[in-house]
Amino acid sequence: MKHLLMVAVMCICGAVNAAQAAEPDCTARAAEKKLAGAAKNSFVKKCEKDAAAAAAVAVPSPAEMCAAKAADKKLKGAAKNSFVKKCEKDAAAAK
Repeated sequence: MKHLLMVAVMCICGAVNAAQAAEPDCTARAAEKKLAGAAKNSFVKKCEKDAAAAAAVAVPSPAEMCAAKAADKKLKGAAKNSFVKKCEKDAAAAK
């Protein structure tokens, strides 16, 4: 369980780094298109927004990860609910 939590943290850090790396990439793409002024600002803003949205989609929420783990363990009913609740509590405590 700790291993999976570490993988999740690494994914989140990777997504943050990808979003931060998007800014220079977006600026470079604007320069390639020879944009200037308002057109450049608009392009860079949209590019960064799209990059952040793509990064957010790539990172599953703790609830999704816990539900997936419960499915892997083939838990159902009260056992699944208890497992997911504890998993989410542990994930929140790890932050």
